[in-house]
Amino acid sequence: MPAEVVENSDPPHCQVCGGGDCSPLIRHRDWTYHRCADCGLVFLHPMLDAAALAELYSNPDSAGTRAYFRKVGSKLRRARRRVALLAHEVSGGPAGKQFLDVGCSGGFTTEAARQAGFQAWGIDPDADAVAHARQHYPGSRFEAGGLEDFADSCDVRFDAVYCSEVLEHVADANRFAAALSSLMTPDGVLYLTTPDIGHWRRPRRLPAWDVFTPPHHCLFFSSGNLRRLLARHHLEIYRRRPAFKPGLKVLARKLGED
Repeated sequence: MPAEVVENSDPPHCQVCGGGDCSPLIRHRDWTYHRCADCGLVFLHPMLDAAALAELYSNPDSAGTRAYFRKVGSKLRRARRRVALLAHEVSGGPAGKQFLDVGCSGGFTTEAARQAGFQAWGIDPDADAVAHARQHYPGSRFEAGGLEDFADSCDVRFDAVYCSEVLEHVADANRFAAALSSLMTPDGVLYLTTPDIGHWRRPRRLPAWDVFTPPHHCLFFSSGNLRRLLARHHLEIYRRRPAFKPGLKVLARKLGED
């Protein structure tokens, strides 16, 4: 059964800048993406509703989750490198500090963070992935569900947050970024990655891009509009890591709130 979209006759508006000049960019199968003329955000419209997104990611094979559990050794090695980078940015080092892996899947990065000395948590909407993580990495804490609900109920604040290839999946970028920010300590560090639609190596034809997978990916950012989104939620990008493939890799710090 095809995923349902929000019944909404309103014209599309950009989630980042609020602009209303958002012409259709591409229609692919049953899905239409618009592009904001002001900031360049590319987004699905009409957007999937929350129930449809939950159903999409409750299917263990919907985004290749089972395949992702293979090659554990290489997954952990890559995770350790990324955690080491993030740990270096945390004031005082990782020992005893709180780490959150948003979109933890099978728990590889969460486990790498625990091994580095963090008190490590992972969260993912895929309950099967969380069950796998709990079984294989019992030294960390794992929660099944969405980030926004987790932020509402969690009283822990995290010194380091890792969020890789998640933002492009969310229906409401502002709610998601607000939840990230609310979970972070003052001066906490975020390592975030997401596809870069403005990258010079992105295929000119969007359907030829391997991450253009409607409707799994709802939002496509470039450097400027990602910076703008995060700044609205007191997160300042202070370093952008080089990416040969069309992706954004940024480090951001939680600023004080007025």
